[in-house]
Amino acid sequence: MIFLDLDLKPLYSSLIATMAFGIIFNVPKKTITSGGIIGMLGWSIYTWLIDVLKYEMVSATLVAAFFVANFSQVLARYHKIPVTVFSISGIIPLVPGGLAYDTMRNFVENDYLTGVRLGTKTLLISGAIAFGLIISGVISQTIRGKERNYVKES
Repeated sequence: MIFLDLDLKPLYSSLIATMAFGIIFNVPKKTITSGGIIGMLGWSIYTWLIDVLKYEMVSATLVAAFFVANFSQVLARYHKIPVTVFSISGIIPLVPGGLAYDTMRNFVENDYLTGVRLGTKTLLISGAIAFGLIISGVISQTIRGKERNYVKES
């Protein structure tokens, strides 16, 4: 069974990190827990894609960011607040901060080849996050536009 040896510490860490980010940036108090759950779900999707389905980091990040954005759309409608409150907090566990640090460290240590390799990976992961958010937003607006047109025609 896949779930018998599941380590929950990274999931709790992503939940706490996302909630802390929300607190630092003064999101409404009623949305802190929901935002944390979105971040935890995004991280769990990311790790599941990498560990179980053997995705590459960039494609796993793209899919996880897409799901984070979709969950954010749903909760934003439920709470009647802007989507960015959830989506920005939700992508925090996916941001390649450690990889960016390693990139800069390699440049400082004059290991330019490794620095360029890690920098490229960092940029690709960052682009995958942005692309996942954009795709979800476009699909959501397209669906909402069709719903509005349907209501106007009736």
